[in-house]
Amino acid sequence: MVSNTSSRRFRHATMHDLPQMLKIYAHARELMARNGNPTQWGNTFPREEVIRDDIANQRTMLLVDTQNGHERILAQFALCPGEDPTYKHIDGAWLDDDAYVTIHRIAASGLVKHAARDCIAWALKHYGNVRADTHPNNRAMQHVLETNGFARCGLIQLIDRPTDTTRIAYQRHEW
Repeated sequence: MVSNTSSRRFRHATMHDLPQMLKIYAHARELMARNGNPTQWGNTFPREEVIRDDIANQRTMLLVDTQNGHERILAQFALCPGEDPTYKHIDGAWLDDDAYVTIHRIAASGLVKHAARDCIAWALKHYGNVRADTHPNNRAMQHVLETNGFARCGLIQLIDRPTDTTRIAYQRHEW
C-alpha cells in the first residue's frame, strides 16, 4: 500500500527539473496577472537562460514533497549570496551592511498552501540575514514577507530592464 503522507524538504534544482520549473513560473505569471500584477514578470520573466544559469550555479532551491511515491515541486526560488548590485542604491535604508543572501524568482506551484512562507523560513534558518524585493502591485508577496517579519526598507530601482523598475525592498536579519 502506498502512503499519502507528504513530507516537505528542500533540495537543489537540477536540469532534470527545468521543464516542471518552467511550468511553475508560467503558473506564477498567470496568477500575478489575474491578481493585478501583470507587469512584474510580464510574459517572459524569468528568462529560461536565467533559470538555467541559476541551476548550473546551484542557486535554485526547490521545496518538494513525495505524494503517492512521486516527488512534486511545491515551490522554487533563487538564493543569491553576495552583494546584489541592484541593492547598492536604496531610497530608504537597509537594516545593516552585514553580509546577506537575496531571495529572487520565488514561485509556488499552487499544489499546497504556505509554500512561499516555507521557502522564506528555510532561507532565514540557514542564512540569517535575508533581503528580497517585490513589485508595488505584488500584494501577495508583500503580505508573505511582512507576515514573516521582514522590514520594509525602502524602494530600489532594477538595473536590468528599461521600464517598470521600482521595487519595494525588504530585509530580515536574525540577530
